Parts: sequence; structure tokens; C-alpha cells
Amino acid sequence: MAENHPVGFQWVMEARERGAQVIHVDPRFSRTSAVANMWAPLRAGSDILFLGGLIHHVLENGKDFREYVVHYTNASTILPEDFKDTEDLGGVFSGWDAKNRKYDARTWFYESCVERDHVASHDASAHSGHCKDGSGAAVDLTRCNSDVTLNHPRCVYQLLKKHYARYTPEMVERYCGVPKERFLKIAETFCSASGPEKTGAICYALGWTQQSKGPQIIRASAILQLLLGNIGRPGGGILALRGHASIQGSTDIPTLYDILPGYLPMPQLGIDSRDLAEYIAKHRDLTGWWWNFDKYIVSLLKSYYGEAGTKENDWGFDWLPRVTGDHSHQGYFLEMMDGRVEGLFVMGQNPAVAGPNSRFERKALAKLKWLVVRDMVELETASFWYASPEVERGELRPEEIPTEVFLLPAAGHAEKEGSFTNTQRLLQWHEKAVDPPGDARSETWFMVHLGRRLREKAKKDPRPRNAGLNALTWDYSIHGKLQEPEVEEVLQEINGYTVTDRKLVSGFGELKADGSTACGCWIYSGVFPRPGENRANQRNSQDYLGHGWGFAWPSDRRIIYNRASADPAGRPWSERKKLVWWDEQKEEWTGLDVPDFTKTKAPDYQPYKNAEGDDALAGDKPFILHADGVGWIWAPKGLADGPLPTHYESLESPVRNPLYPDVQSNPAELKEERPENEYANSPDARFPFVMSTYRLTEHHTSGAMSRMLPHLAELQPEFFCEISPELAAERGVQNGGWVTLMTPRGIVEARALVTTRMRPLLVNGKMVHQVGVPYHWSYSGLVKGDSANDLVAISEEPNVRIMEAKGILCDLSPGRRAQGKAALEQLRTHLGGSNAH
Repeated sequence: MAENHPVGFQWVMEARERGAQVIHVDPRFSRTSAVANMWAPLRAGSDILFLGGLIHHVLENGKDFREYVVHYTNASTILPEDFKDTEDLGGVFSGWDAKNRKYDARTWFYESCVERDHVASHDASAHSGHCKDGSGAAVDLTRCNSDVTLNHPRCVYQLLKKHYARYTPEMVERYCGVPKERFLKIAETFCSASGPEKTGAICYALGWTQQSKGPQIIRASAILQLLLGNIGRPGGGILALRGHASIQGSTDIPTLYDILPGYLPMPQLGIDSRDLAEYIAKHRDLTGWWWNFDKYIVSLLKSYYGEAGTKENDWGFDWLPRVTGDHSHQGYFLEMMDGRVEGLFVMGQNPAVAGPNSRFERKALAKLKWLVVRDMVELETASFWYASPEVERGELRPEEIPTEVFLLPAAGHAEKEGSFTNTQRLLQWHEKAVDPPGDARSETWFMVHLGRRLREKAKKDPRPRNAGLNALTWDYSIHGKLQEPEVEEVLQEINGYTVTDRKLVSGFGELKADGSTACGCWIYSGVFPRPGENRANQRNSQDYLGHGWGFAWPSDRRIIYNRASADPAGRPWSERKKLVWWDEQKEEWTGLDVPDFTKTKAPDYQPYKNAEGDDALAGDKPFILHADGVGWIWAPKGLADGPLPTHYESLESPVRNPLYPDVQSNPAELKEERPENEYANSPDARFPFVMSTYRLTEHHTSGAMSRMLPHLAELQPEFFCEISPELAAERGVQNGGWVTLMTPRGIVEARALVTTRMRPLLVNGKMVHQVGVPYHWSYSGLVKGDSANDLVAISEEPNVRIMEAKGILCDLSPGRRAQGKAALEQLRTHLGGSNAH
């Protein structure tokens, strides 16, 4: 966090000065480790073993916050008799279909939930990756069998104990490489941050997400925090650190293929796409806040299609695109290589350097008919056709590449206005300082004017395929000599308004399902409640939570699920940790934050018979977006690879799975193995070392914004890899000398940084060496070097389809790699004469 998120890390340092304990768990000793109270180096890919060890420590030593766990989680819920755990089936959960490599997860669902017959049938196996799960709402999750004593052998709490029984400190030491004494000290320290008076937070970033079981690692941290009572309370939570100014915004609005704004799922062809009623029935929950799903999707459609969207045509639902397959980053590059993608827009990204198996991705770009790159410099994605290593090695010949490249200049952040949404869900407005130079234009300018041109073209073509484009509302005001769109109008459209008079709504509580309201993103509703009141542009912080500075979705709540900061009776757990509470005199929720709860719902409220939506959740159920109102230790739906996190090795690993000999890696993972995307064995004598990519403070992602700038290029001028003195001695490497790194995908050269920051770990009696490789360099810019992502495989985690880049196998030898065509022969020889694409 100190290395990659230094602005946010300021607050960690201030907390440390007040006595907070900072624990850093990372294979590499970094700037964060240097200021932490405790550092634990662990083997990359063993995170669930480590977190499972912490969960085991909580359960075996009675350290859970019991009142919180009983009332605010599903620990007491009873599971069906036919469910079988990985401990019963040798590494898979019940419902595993080995032939099709996916789960039918009906046995994951709760026992004896009350069925309702007027909504869609339940499909517990449905999962949706980034968005709201699509499992229907045929059952009432608020009326399932439970045991508040937590003693029933099939309740979630007891199954959790059984599931993590083998995640002992000894197991952590043996397979994570963390000494038992250090692990126990960390466990005692972190688990003490629990109960009425104390909380602890977990911060993570790509080290967790870029793995073949990334979402399950994060689920394990959520289970730990729920057991300790650290969700919805000040000083608690799980903070996903985002590496760009608006990556959070790009998932909220979004730029992902499987979701619509506000985490509404994109309709999938043949599954939920026949009509709007079917779509709503599949995704709307009977109880909890997602009962309002119809209001949000109808308001979004009205925002898109305006008067053309009517009740008779399902508000234009048929005009929405359908998901027909794998349209993720990895998916479309695989299709691109196979010649099934004609053109590509690349904006604010540099896949020729930053993509997994970037050598593969550069070659795939050569299969396109056209490529549009918008950026501030000619980055590698634009120059791949004449300047890439593949051209140098003879793998690509410029005269044979059909791809027509259009390089368009983009405006920098100081040359445009708009909003960022940062890692804490905070929308912050920024003003334009200067006009962009020459032909450079903002993203808003590009998209709005592109949309206008497409609509003009569509007007001349009456075919049904253009009906949605012709119906689209696209009427933003244009101003100034650059013909820049009025960006505040976009934010007002996102906020929402009543259709008849265009009056801005004050929040998502005003949205309707009858076509009378339009809203571009329901979770952002309230950011622009009145003309002239852009809350993202507020700059008057009023309290330690930052109210008055920007706007945090939803409804400017700074801590989500903050009803959990009070006990079941509505009183703060402690005076020191108070956040929101029930005011008995006013009969409403009040406090230091905007209550994430119905304001007038009393703590002792009990639902009436057959209540629906929020009315069906009792007054002591804080997790309102879950249909049962509690935090999910057990995930009965929504995930493709299991209701509980379990340890699987990385797709390439130096050891066999210590828990399940017959199930080495995540069984639902998509390896996408092919000749151009080969994998090492697990273990593999050709590739004995574990490699992880990472970022540096001085460079930005693929380096396109930093390798071109002298002051940043000078700070980190050369591609390098970090290795331990022990590994350097074993391979005859000198500090500052050249080394060659190889995986089955590629070969690169780097300078060796020999440092005790990288330490060999004793794993199952064998010394395991780890190699750290920053990925900012490539063949363009003021400072050049090989691309680390040439070494990474294309793979797809089954929920969100992210690649694994944090625990792959490599080999390392002293000296520079061969040049030109000879580099391919060097790699081919190392692979033992295989194709070496």
C-alpha cells in the first residue's frame, strides 16, 4: 500500500502513530513492510491457507464476536443433508460436474426455506461475476431453519469449523513458509481487534485479485472480518485498493462486459433475455433491497431510450446488447488470435505491455482489420506492427499485417473536467485547467461525437438492427471552440430525473418502475439532487468521515452496512466506536454517518406475514442487499467455484496441493491452454522458481504515462528483477548484472537486484525461491526494457475472468537472452523442443 497507494497510506501512518498495529503479509519486503509492526513473507499463491489459518485460530480459540456473529451473519443457518464439503469429496463441493467442469450448486442452498409461487424458480448455481447474482427469488431467505446456539452439526458455523480444521499453524508454516511463531503472533494481534471496543481493517490489491482463486481469497478475508465483527463498523471493513483515479468508477458505470451501471447484470442470450419480465424475475430478490431491481433497470432504460422506450416495448429492453459468450479482455484476445474480431478500440489501456501473455496479445493485434488507439503518446499498442519484439524476431512482418492503426491524441486529466470515483466509492469533481493541445480531445468529446456520427449514419439505414441506436437519447449540449460536451449534464443524467419535467431526483428512493423516472446509475443517484448542487464538487469536510467533501455512493454513506455498528437493540457497541444508532425519542436512526438502513425502521421491528422487499427484513438485519439481511459467511449462491474458500494451488506451483492430492488447482478455472499459451507442470524442474509481477511508485502500470517523462524515467531507469542473495549464489548472478527469465510463454532479460527483501522460504522441507518482477517496461519511451507480462499466461478465474500473475513458475539464468530469432530458439530449447510459439 505504501508502494502503490501512497496517498491513502498516509492515513495508515497516522493510525500507526496513534498506536494501531500494522501487519504486512507479502512475499516481498517493500516500503510497506519497512513501516509495519509485523511482516510475514509468504509463498505466492498460498493466501487462502494463510487466511484459513486465521479463521481456524478464531474458531478454535473462541475469538469470534459472538453476539455480532449470531445476529448479523448466517452462521446459524442450517444447510441441507445432501451437501458435501471438499473435506468429504477430496477437493470439490457437491454438485461438481467433472465433464463440463462446472457446479450445479443446488445443494449449497439453505435447508427448508419457505417457497413462494409467484416469482421465478430458484437456480442456486447461477453466478454473475461482477454484478448482482442472477439466482431468482422463489424462496424467502428470511424464513430458513437456523440454530442460534450454533451447535447444530449442519449449521454454517459448525461446517465452517470442519472445513478449516486442517488449516493449522503447522500447515501454514509448512506450506506458506511463515514460521509458526510469527503466524501466531499475527493471529493473536489481528484477532484482538474485535469486540465492542476494537476493530481491524484489511487492505488488499492485485496481489489477491490476480490469482486463479482471487474472489475466494477476498471471500476468506470477508469471513474472517464477519467472525470478528469488523464489517459495517468504523475502523473495520475490507478496502480494495484501486490503482487508478477512477477504476472504481469504471466498474460502477461500467467498462466491464457483463454488467450495466449500478451492478445490474447484462442480459445473457437464452438465459434471461427473452423479455423484461423474465429478466426482472431472474434477478429481483423477493426480500431485501434488490426487491427494487425493477425500478433501477426501468429507470436505466428510460435514461438510455427516453420517449422511444415505452411500456409496450418493455422500455426498450430488446435494444440492449446480449452477452453471447466470453467477452472479457482475455476472451476477445483469444478470439482475435483466431480471426473472429475485426476491430478494437483501446482507450486508457496498453494491452501490448499490460495484458497477460502480452507477446500473444501483440500477435493477436496483427489479426485485426482496424485498431483505434486513443492516448497521449504513441504507446506500444499503436506501434506493435513495426517496432515490437515480434517484428525483431521475424514472428511478424509489417508488410503482411492487415491491421490499419488509427492513433488519436487524448487529453490529459488537467485538460478536461469530470468526476473520478476513488477506492472508497467517493465521487470527486475536477475542473479543467487548460485546453488540450492541437487535436487532443477528452474521452467525453470522443464518445459523444462518435455517438452523434453513428446516429446520423443509422438514420439513413432503417434496418431493425439500428432501432436501438436511433432510439438512443444523445442530446448533450456542446460548448466552446473545441465543441466539448457539457459534462455536468452527463452527471445529472447519471443522478436521475422525473421524465415529465426533467426535475432532478434527490436519491434512488424516488426511482419508479413505471417509466416516470430516468436514472443512468442508481447507486450514484443523489450526487446532483438540484440544479447547481454538484455534490461531487463539494470541498468542505465536516467530520472525520469526510462528509461535505465529494459524494460517496450510495446516498453519501461513508461506511456501508453501518447498521452493524450498533447492537441488535440499536445501541452503539461502545461509546468509542459509535457510528449510527437508534434515537428512541425521535424514533429514527441517526449518528455520525448517513444510516445504511431504513431511517424509521425500529430495531425491534418484525416483518408482517408475506412481507416483501425491505419490509421483509427485521430491524436487526443490517446487510440489506442480501435477501436474508445478514452477512454471508456461507455463500449459498452467486459464485462459480464454491460456497466457501478452499485452498487450491496456483495453475503453476512448486508443490502439490497439500489438502487434496487429486485436485491441484481451482477445478472451475479456465486455463485457456493452447500452443501459444503453454503452461509449466506443477512442479516443473524446468521452471523451479515462483514469480510475481508488481508495480513501483515511480511508474504507472504499463509505463506509457511514466517512461515518457524524464523525471520519472530517471527515478527508475531500467527493467530489473528482485532475487535473494541465496538464489543469486545458486545461479551465479551478480547484483546489477544481467539475467534471463523464462516461462513457457516467453523469454525476457532484466538487471538483477540482489536483495534480502526477497527471502527463500522453506516449503514442505524444500527451499523455494521467489522472483519479483515489475512490469512497467517495454520497447518504447525514454527508458526501455523487456515486458514482464510476456511471461504471464492467459487464464480466466471462473467468476470475474481475471488472469493469474502472482504465483507463476519461471527459470532464471545469468546473462542476457539471445537476440532476434535466436531468442525463440533459446526458449524452444529450454522447453525441450516443443513448439515455443
